[in-house]
Amino acid sequence: MRKQTMDRDWIATARTLSEALPYLQRYSGAVVVVKFGGNAMGDEEAMADFARDIVLMRQVGIFPVVVHGGGPMINEMLGKLGIESQWVRGKRVTDKATVEVVEMILSGLVNKRIVQAINDQGGRAVGISGKDDDLMVCEADDPELGFVGRPVEMNVQVIRDLYNAGMIPVIAPVATGMADNETFNVNGDTAAGAIAGALRADRLLLLTDVAGVKNKAGEVITQLTPEDVTALIEDGTIAGGMIPKVETALKAVDEGVRAVVIVDGRVANACLLELFTEHGAGSMIRSTEPRVKPRSE
Repeated sequence: MRKQTMDRDWIATARTLSEALPYLQRYSGAVVVVKFGGNAMGDEEAMADFARDIVLMRQVGIFPVVVHGGGPMINEMLGKLGIESQWVRGKRVTDKATVEVVEMILSGLVNKRIVQAINDQGGRAVGISGKDDDLMVCEADDPELGFVGRPVEMNVQVIRDLYNAGMIPVIAPVATGMADNETFNVNGDTAAGAIAGALRADRLLLLTDVAGVKNKAGEVITQLTPEDVTALIEDGTIAGGMIPKVETALKAVDEGVRAVVIVDGRVANACLLELFTEHGAGSMIRSTEPRVKPRSE
């Protein structure tokens, strides 16, 4: 009985690989930017699963670019250092002391954990930040928020150089200022969207701790156009923390990204489900249809 079960498992695995072939062909040579964050970053097993998916993507000819956040780790370190955070309209004020901690945690601790996890799975990851080679140059997003940046100039050749050399870039959302060599903290989703737009990426995957964009009945909407998103914001269906995510998606699509998918990063192999299955995962925002991804797209 046990042998029969094992045989069925192997047959199912082989069938899955066979069914994935059109999607493997479709994405060969594609640039896919993945924003990694949420609870998975603090879980070793989830981190290893994510890293394995990224290495597999590279192995089958995709050029993955990882952009990460690190809010919980920043909060933990600020607490240890006794640095109290102030908030304006729900956003953290990032003063000089705070931005130094942000850079230390994002460019150091978090970035290198992800790099190590990918390397442990057989990949060749290289960690950089938005400051390297002036990849991401910012100005203050809101003077009241201090050193919180909004990207105004992108120089993505360093990313192309890395993935063309077989590397997997892992990017911390810390950026250079337009003047006085300031350091800015950039929202991870915002940074991922700006990088994807500058690269004209095929896909931007925003991994989150929610299933996707939901309608009023609480059901995940699998595909939306920019017009759909605008209407859902106006009628209050899209609200709260989902608004900045869909705004990032709209801007990325406008800048040339083929599609943005808000993906539930808590689901095992979420990136692979989105890229290599007909069903996909999460909510896709794109200017054109269909949801199924033809080879000629």
